[in-house]
Amino acid sequence: MTENNEKSTEAQKTDHRSTPKASAFTEFIAANWAPAEDDGYTREPVADYAAERRAKISKAFPGERLVLPAGPLKVRSNDCDYRFRPHSAFAHQTGLGIDHEPDAVLIFEPVEEGTGDNGSNHEVTLYFRPLAGRDTAEFYADARYGEFWVGPRPTLKEFSERYGLRTRDLSELEVAITKNAGNQGLGGVNIRLVRNVDPAVDALVDTSRYNTGVELEQADKLDSELAVALSEARLIKDAIEVENLQRSVDMTVKGFEEVIRALPKAKEHHRGERVVETAFFSVARTDGNDLGYDTIAACGNNATILHWIRNNGTVDDGKLLLLDAGVEDDTLYTADVTRTFPVNGKFTEVQAKVYNAVLDAADAAFAVAKPGTKFYEIHEAAMNVLAHRLEEWGLLPVSADVSLTVEGGQHRRWMPHGTSHHLGLDVHDCAQAKAELYMWAELEPGMVF
Repeated sequence: MTENNEKSTEAQKTDHRSTPKASAFTEFIAANWAPAEDDGYTREPVADYAAERRAKISKAFPGERLVLPAGPLKVRSNDCDYRFRPHSAFAHQTGLGIDHEPDAVLIFEPVEEGTGDNGSNHEVTLYFRPLAGRDTAEFYADARYGEFWVGPRPTLKEFSERYGLRTRDLSELEVAITKNAGNQGLGGVNIRLVRNVDPAVDALVDTSRYNTGVELEQADKLDSELAVALSEARLIKDAIEVENLQRSVDMTVKGFEEVIRALPKAKEHHRGERVVETAFFSVARTDGNDLGYDTIAACGNNATILHWIRNNGTVDDGKLLLLDAGVEDDTLYTADVTRTFPVNGKFTEVQAKVYNAVLDAADAAFAVAKPGTKFYEIHEAAMNVLAHRLEEWGLLPVSADVSLTVEGGQHRRWMPHGTSHHLGLDVHDCAQAKAELYMWAELEPGMVF
């Protein structure tokens, strides 16, 4: 054996992590697989609701192409990705949940007004990377997308039948986005994009705009208006969204109950807060899809830190434990519940005084939370209780009435954040909605906060 052959053989031995490239291997691994199941698919209950949501967005942007990416896989470190979670606007408009679908893009293609899907102004198509054939290298050699590595992936037919969407291969996306694009005033088609979701799609749209003379300021306005509209479309939940949220709340309650059962172990561990965190997480993953946000498990002084997520403290008798947590359902809707309780089951006198002040403030907020009330009035009701309680305790440098004025605000030292927020696909849902439709708006049936 020559020296070169010896080196080549040795290299093959040491390169044990790469996919074999020998023709004997590639021919054998591509053959004799059982066919994938394809007996037809049941239409998902969310499909009709999602179609109605798309029709409303279509009505707002006639004659314009809308681009809604799901987002790509995100690297945690080196060659390890985070579990995929699609962008919320994409999930809302498609009805897709769990980890569907990396790199996918939903395109609203303008047609003559009233001739589109469900009498809308657009024909909507979902572009995604479909399941690769088992005779392709992607099937067995692609650790990110290959079925051999990550499990079954959807076919174009499956998503079309389950969600009532046109589906196309992702390879057709570039043409779908860029064809006849340009300045609408000059005969082109405006593109509106949900930005900062998929860098590759951002680059594709930006290049198209540059090549067709669309000004940066105009592009920013187009994209911003779409983001606002998609956010506002989620202010009032439809019936299936309310069902999704109720499931999330029910699972979250179960998670809190699991935490109570874990307290004896938490008190014995030097990182008791993480025992609390993992007890809740076990329910989030076994019953739901994931956490809706990082759990705050904060005992003692840590509970005064608004977003304490290190959760590396002890859990001790005599202290209060604050738990702020929510389970995300498979539909990606999340709950958000915060409760504070004494680790040993008994409040001290001071603890009870503070706890009851917060409880009274919450009850005051609940009392005004009804149709016709302005959203900001919920916060005002809670602040009124807390300011007067702080005055009673001698903690304010001014009267409660003075503190409650715009020029005052001293009571906010103990609560610099808001009292409530909309809830849904995001824990802080509808965050890009205009203030007049959110903060200053009257509450309506279907709003969840």
